[in-house]
This record gives sequence, C-alpha cells and structure tokens, in this order.
Amino acid sequence: MAEAAVKISTFSWEGKDKQGKRVKGQMEGPSELLIKSQLRKQGINPIAVRKQSSLFGKRKKPITSAEIAIYSRQMSTMMTAGVPLVQSLEIIAKGHENPSMAELINAIKSEIEGGSTFAEALSKHPAHFDDLFVNLVDAGERSGALETLLDKIATYKEKTEAIKKKVKKALTYPAAVLVVAFIVTGILLIFVVPQFQDLFQGFGADLPAFTQFIINLSAWVQSYWWMVVGGIVAAGFAHRQAMIRSAAYRRLKDRVMLRMPIIGDILTKSAIARFARTLSTMFAAGVPLVDALESVAGAAGNIVYEEAILQMRDQVSTGQQLQLTMAQAGVFPSMATQMVAIGEESGSLDSMCAKVAEFYEDEVDNMVDNLSSLMEPMIMAVLGILVGGLVVGMYLPIFKLGSVV
Repeated sequence: MAEAAVKISTFSWEGKDKQGKRVKGQMEGPSELLIKSQLRKQGINPIAVRKQSSLFGKRKKPITSAEIAIYSRQMSTMMTAGVPLVQSLEIIAKGHENPSMAELINAIKSEIEGGSTFAEALSKHPAHFDDLFVNLVDAGERSGALETLLDKIATYKEKTEAIKKKVKKALTYPAAVLVVAFIVTGILLIFVVPQFQDLFQGFGADLPAFTQFIINLSAWVQSYWWMVVGGIVAAGFAHRQAMIRSAAYRRLKDRVMLRMPIIGDILTKSAIARFARTLSTMFAAGVPLVDALESVAGAAGNIVYEEAILQMRDQVSTGQQLQLTMAQAGVFPSMATQMVAIGEESGSLDSMCAKVAEFYEDEVDNMVDNLSSLMEPMIMAVLGILVGGLVVGMYLPIFKLGSVV
C-alpha cells in the first residue's frame, strides 16, 4: 500500500535562543514534534508550539504555474552562485509574497532536512511539480550537475509559460466579444425595447415583422431571463465536470478546438512547440527517449497530441525511429518531422527539437498578434450589427408612420 501524502500545517512557536532571549515565529511542518526538532537544530529551545487554525483565516492565494517558473529560475540562480540547497530554499521562502508558495517551499526544505533528496521532496507535491520537473531534478542530483539542470528547467518553464499566455490571449479575445455582445443585447432587450413597446401601443397599426420579432424576444427574455442565466451556469458546470470525468469528452473538445478556423492553427502550433521544447529539455538532460516521451505526452496540453505521443512512445520502445513514429501519428507537420529526422541522423536531436520549438513559438506569437489586430474591427462589426439591428427594428414603425403622414 502506498504511503499517504504528508499533510503540512503551519505552527506558531515560542522559545529561547542560545543567549536565553525569548523568540517566536511560524514554521511549516507535518507535526508538532518535528517542528520542535527543527527548532532545536537551529539552537532554539521550544517553549510552546501551537498549530494554527485556518477555519476563520483568510483564504489562501493559490500557487500559479508562473510562480513555479519564477521559483525554478530563482533556484537556478542560487545554485549557480554556489548557495547551498537548504539555504537557497530558506532565502526564497522568506522573500516570497505569496504565503502559499512560501509554505510550499518551507515544506520542501523541511523534507530535505529530514533526509529526503530534492527530487523526493518535490515528488510529494505533484500538484505543483510534474514528473518532468522531478525527473530532471533527479537526473541533476545523480549526475552532480543540479545547477545546470535547474537552468534547463527554468528556461523550459519560462518558454512554456510564455506560449501559454499567448494561447490564453488568443482564446480570451473571442470570448470577450461574445460576452460583451451578450451583455449589451440583454440590456437593450430588458430595459430599452420595453420603452419603445409602450410608445408603439398608441399607434393603432400593425408593426413591421422585424420590430414585432424584437418585441416578442424582449418579452421572452424579461419573463425567462433566469432560464438563460441558469442554462449558462448549468452548461458551464456540466462542461467542467465532463472535462474532469470523461476522457471521451476531452478528446472531442480538443479535436473540435483543433479544427476551428485560426484558433485551431494556434492550438496546433502551440502543442507542437510544447512537444519539441519538452523533448529537447529532457533529451539534453540525458533522459532516455522512451522515458522522455512519457513526460512529453503529459506536457502536450492537448489530449489528441497526448495520445499520439504515447502511441509514439510504444512504437519507439520496439525499436522504431522517432521520425517514423511522428510521420505515422499524422498530427505533426512535415517540417517538424524532417527536423527531427535530421537531429536523429546527426546525433543532435536536442538542438534540432529546440529549433523546432523556437520556430513554432515564433509562429504562435505572430498568429496571436495578427488575431488581435483582426479581432478589433470584428468586435466593432459584431456589436454594430447587434446594436444597429435592434435600433433599426425599433425605429422602423416611426419611419413607417412618417411616410404615412
């Protein structure tokens, strides 16, 4: 049976230092006994150690992947400068603005002080440090080149975070258009159209079909707006649950996203960039190709590419060349396949994958910038059609009345 994950809590402590001076502070650890042990190692005689209750405390700020990337760079800089591992962790934890991140770093420090390796300490926090991160740190510790591997991890994390931000920007823009259009249309239908409806009741004539349609739509929205809002909330909740529970739904969603105009190209190229960047980092660290592909699949960010890479791993394990498995997968462009082929033949797979990653990262940058420029007039066009259509619909009866007079 696997060991249960150790729960790290925050403890407030009071004690006396070697000079007999009364001191106090906070420390993270799994138990009161271990906290006292850590204090004694620091030359402090503990008087009282109390576990802090989080029942009425502030909600903890979550740890973001960007903070993990920054932490990787900080560790790389510290280790390259010759600062010991435990001391590096202590310095970074003290200077961190996010209490949750400081707590995580202190927990890692405590585990290392308890006899764990750096990789073992990181592996106990899989929510923040994936297999790729842990495997690279483990390779660095075994080879005695931890600072070099940490630099590779930091570079990898920074590159992947940059491309994730670009993809988010690309997806946020169309979503923002839909939200703004929905809100503006709702405000007009609920608050503006009823004012015109009262005016039209005194005309004593039939309204144009388009105007009548808008009035009927306004009446329906006023009566059943709660159904619209409830439907959106329910759809969002159902989507989230399906993403968690159903691999078939995730596969369908990712396939649909990859086939969308413009957005699909951005997602495809970002997945290829992540594939190449991760493979380059793992292979340069000396991780065997089959093991590297396992981590590469998890970092692909798209279940279609994840399944293709896992299939490639199985084929590579039987002796096939990586370039052939990429061609058979059918999700990689010929340029990426040819670059990998050159890397395999010349024995420079890591550098060739790095070049592939740089090329597709630049492609994503350019496509997102172009999309941003394209979406600005599209936003104006969509809002103009919606708002203009409602305004024209409301003024049609007035134009008709003017022509009669």
